Amino acid sequence: MKTLSAQLCEFVCAAFSGLYIQTFEPDEALREIGELCREQNWQLAVWDVDRGLTLGTGTGAPAPQTRDPLAAIRSLAGMGSSMSASLLVLRNFHRFLGSAEIIQTLEHQLAQGKVQRTFVVILAPVIQLPVELERLFVVLPHELPDRDQLLGLATSIALGAEELPSGPELEQVLDAAAGLTRYEAEGAFSLSLVRHGKLESSALWELKTQSLLKSGLLSLYRGTNAFGDLGGLDSLKAFCLRSLRSRNRQRPDLRPKGMLLLGLPGSGKSAFCKALGNETGRPTLILDVGALLGSLVGQSEERTRQALRIADAMAPCILMIDEVEKALSGVSGSGQNDSGVSARMFGSLLSWLNDHESDVFVVCTANDVSKLPPEFCRAERFDGLFFLDLPVAEQKQQIWQMYAAHFGLDLNQRLPDDAQWTGAEIRACCRLSALLDVPLAQAGLQVVPVAVTAAESVERLRTWAAGRCLSADRVGLYTRKADSRTRRRMQPDSSANN
Repeated sequence: MKTLSAQLCEFVCAAFSGLYIQTFEPDEALREIGELCREQNWQLAVWDVDRGLTLGTGTGAPAPQTRDPLAAIRSLAGMGSSMSASLLVLRNFHRFLGSAEIIQTLEHQLAQGKVQRTFVVILAPVIQLPVELERLFVVLPHELPDRDQLLGLATSIALGAEELPSGPELEQVLDAAAGLTRYEAEGAFSLSLVRHGKLESSALWELKTQSLLKSGLLSLYRGTNAFGDLGGLDSLKAFCLRSLRSRNRQRPDLRPKGMLLLGLPGSGKSAFCKALGNETGRPTLILDVGALLGSLVGQSEERTRQALRIADAMAPCILMIDEVEKALSGVSGSGQNDSGVSARMFGSLLSWLNDHESDVFVVCTANDVSKLPPEFCRAERFDGLFFLDLPVAEQKQQIWQMYAAHFGLDLNQRLPDDAQWTGAEIRACCRLSALLDVPLAQAGLQVVPVAVTAAESVERLRTWAAGRCLSADRVGLYTRKADSRTRRRMQPDSSANN
């Protein structure tokens, strides 16, 4: 991707008089603009509401009576020259674009700028252009620092060789720093040196978690779930591990895209997503689609794009979208229900799923395929569509042993009839047994499986998945085998292996 300086140079040479730079690092963007102006011998002036108008990169003395934004814009007319370009940088000017007077003045100045070679450059963290100016500005993204830049920052801060890790440890530090601004990365590196005497990823994850919390769009899962805590799902585990561990950073077209997990509630879809990150050494980001909805016009769509940009910046990572069919339930009737907001958010998500080249592995879970638009599941948006059914007898044995050990229970007792149980229901039985201090068989009377309470929906889901989805338990397509989904009732004094 081209640098900000390269993009800016092209658009100035092409006489685009309105340039809007979306950046979370205005000082760094201003530094790059200043270097470009010195190289090209262009004039540069900077305005902000605190200092007013200053020449150069904003370090000189402010001109008198230029804290007024209108006066700053009008001053650009006197900077015009046929010999070189003149740039006026307006910091955080999105706060003033609600004024009709400023909009009209900007519109007039942008029209004159093509003749006078004067250019208005707005630096802002969000894109908020009034409709009158939308087609007069070109929006340029100011990318967060890449791995090479982060490595340069880490090297400059860790002055001693013993403070800078190498090999896999250095890769972990750089992965943890991905998605941070230069200011945040410098602070995280310094915090790590103060705490540990060397660069470690833990301090960076702490800063990154705070950054995600402040955005309110994504959360970072930092639990200890692992594949050993999940019974079964052997085919799904093997497929994901092989695709993620064989990724080629130099070939974006060969990077894995993600999985769509379809299955019964409680079958382990969400737990698998959380465990996958720990198994592959990637952070797991959880996208709450409900948090993307905003009350202002265009806010939901902008939040969706911002959340996806954050995910791109934090690559390599796992992006989990839980119960995605509920998030997309308003797409079919969005024209009547929400003025098309859901449809536009869905369109942004579809485009990103298909086109993004970042190393983001997307895992979506769903309980009801009938609510998913057909275009959501097509090839090249996901690497596979897996169906998670009720665990078979061997898997249930593993799950009983795992949760019995977790809750301190003895399995040498009669177990309840678990023919229709999911892993979540086995866990609930073990937890209730420990909580109420009653035998497992008695605790099982409190558990009503979803395969019974929603029998019609479960049957419909299984029927749809047969021949259409990959099996999460064994290699190949999912096929219904009712006899393999049952196990006889355990007898009293049965062994722990049952």
